[in-house]
Amino acid sequence: MRLGIIGAGNIVKMCLDALEHIEDIDCCALFVRETSLEKGQALCAQYGISKLYSDYQEMLNNEDIEFVYIGIPNNMHFEYALAALEANKHVICEKPFTNTVEELVTLNELAKQKSLFLFEAVTNIHSPNIALFKDYLPKIGQVKLVQGNYSQLSSRYANYLQEIVHPAFDPACSGGALYDINIYNIHLACYLFGKPENAQYSFNRGFNGVDTSGVMLLTYPDFIAVCAGAKDSASDGHFTVQGEEGYLVIRGTPNIVPSLELHIGGEKVVCNLHDVDNHMVYEFRAFEQMFAARQYEQCYGLLQHSVDVMTILQAGKQQLDVPIA
Repeated sequence: MRLGIIGAGNIVKMCLDALEHIEDIDCCALFVRETSLEKGQALCAQYGISKLYSDYQEMLNNEDIEFVYIGIPNNMHFEYALAALEANKHVICEKPFTNTVEELVTLNELAKQKSLFLFEAVTNIHSPNIALFKDYLPKIGQVKLVQGNYSQLSSRYANYLQEIVHPAFDPACSGGALYDINIYNIHLACYLFGKPENAQYSFNRGFNGVDTSGVMLLTYPDFIAVCAGAKDSASDGHFTVQGEEGYLVIRGTPNIVPSLELHIGGEKVVCNLHDVDNHMVYEFRAFEQMFAARQYEQCYGLLQHSVDVMTILQAGKQQLDVPIA
């Protein structure tokens, strides 16, 4: 897989570190804005990237590039993904995929029309620990309650309190706790149990209308899922599924899924199938394997999952009464 990367922020650095562990992905190009050329040059030197672009269309014209990875602010995802698909490039786009369901459906339809791969880069659902978690679910009996908490005091929050707004707290950039952090809990709930019957969002609102923290309540036919996410405070992370005969718990933040525990009849089994620390490795392994085997149906099944998640996010944003970007 020959990959071109869009962006030069922290997520791109983490992505490049992850790709060092995957022999069958070659990062051959990087696109950055004119204002980030110095940072781009440093990344190219550090990771051995041969081509640096500040013109996106010029990069898309490079026939050696098969895939693009989009790691830029949330509100720019749709524009860049659409241009890449129109240029017949496969796309890996950071979460959240788009601002709205309608944008995602547009990308989905275009990818299918052109027989292109289109992936949302969300880490947890591709973790081998989550595959094992899913296998263990029948052991705990009828599920009754699901709880997820991913709360991390943002490094940008002190500035936000001074009314200095970075994209992570800007509603116009699809910032806020729901789209940026609680999305991981929602992805896990939908991946394990499918689309819920109802979604209700309660939140703490900042001065500019953004949700600095909140709780998404997902209603299923036989149980409820409570998904909490915060950028204004911190706590230990976890994702717990309680059944009538036992429970499963991820100890640690739901984006990383560092380990899982199975509790039945007073006995505890602890498992961790991760073989590297960088949690982005597992999603890129999955993408490369699907691409190599041309598993389009698996890709498009994941796209439908992303549409389900985006439907929940958009419903929560509408409950916030914040205009959708």
